[in-house]
Amino acid sequence: MTLHMTTPATTRQTVLTVDNLAVHFGGLVAISDASFKVDEGEVVSLIGPNGAGKTTAFNVISGFLAATKGVVAYKGRRLNGLKPHQIADAGLVRTFQKTSVFGNDTVIDNIMIGLHRRGDASIWQTLLLTPKVRRQEQALREAAAEILDFVGLGHRSNELAGALAYGEQRLLEVAVALAAKPSLLLLDEPACGMNPTEALNFRNLLGEIGRKKITVLLVEHNMRMVMGVSDRVVVLNHGRIIADGPPTEIQQNPEVIRAYLGHGPKHA
Repeated sequence: MTLHMTTPATTRQTVLTVDNLAVHFGGLVAISDASFKVDEGEVVSLIGPNGAGKTTAFNVISGFLAATKGVVAYKGRRLNGLKPHQIADAGLVRTFQKTSVFGNDTVIDNIMIGLHRRGDASIWQTLLLTPKVRRQEQALREAAAEILDFVGLGHRSNELAGALAYGEQRLLEVAVALAAKPSLLLLDEPACGMNPTEALNFRNLLGEIGRKKITVLLVEHNMRMVMGVSDRVVVLNHGRIIADGPPTEIQQNPEVIRAYLGHGPKHA
């Protein structure tokens, strides 16, 4: 059963458009003429075998890699050529395959780092620690604590991020991304390294993120999670999209089963 609270299709607008995307590394074709879209309020999963081009697509969408050809647009604004921070400022925020937390800082300070871009104090006000800066710091700390409670890490707030278990570090990454107030959250294998209980809790968290009206584009190998949370699934194989549809349709697609799922829906 899908956990995500969907928005009625009649009210949805397309927010992300990937049109005829191609990425070449010399003579190697990483992605070939891929087109898909993400509608507002959806959870869309991008799946496929290792090397299919999923992370490459994420890197192009988030500005870390230039496309050979094609257009990526968010809410009608072309993203090609923008820097990653400009794309993040537009509301597209991503996580990475490998954890990127600040291990020598506390869990709550990791969130504070993500939140400080919301502040408006001048450098002199900050250096002098004016009352405005102190009020702002307190407000940001309260916001950070709220985010940590939301992802289930409130009890770890004063511990060093590097001391967290790997699955908790993945949760912290998502919390840092949420601190940037995304309208579209790109999650690159967020459940990697999680045990079954952590993965189930994260699956429930995705449902809660959806209820906050945050659109999600997910790359994930945990098929139980993908089929449980996704409104649609886009399947890549050898850089080419071979299927795009609801989970029940994807589970029955013969080409997808041959290329990726392998054993049909009972093992998906």
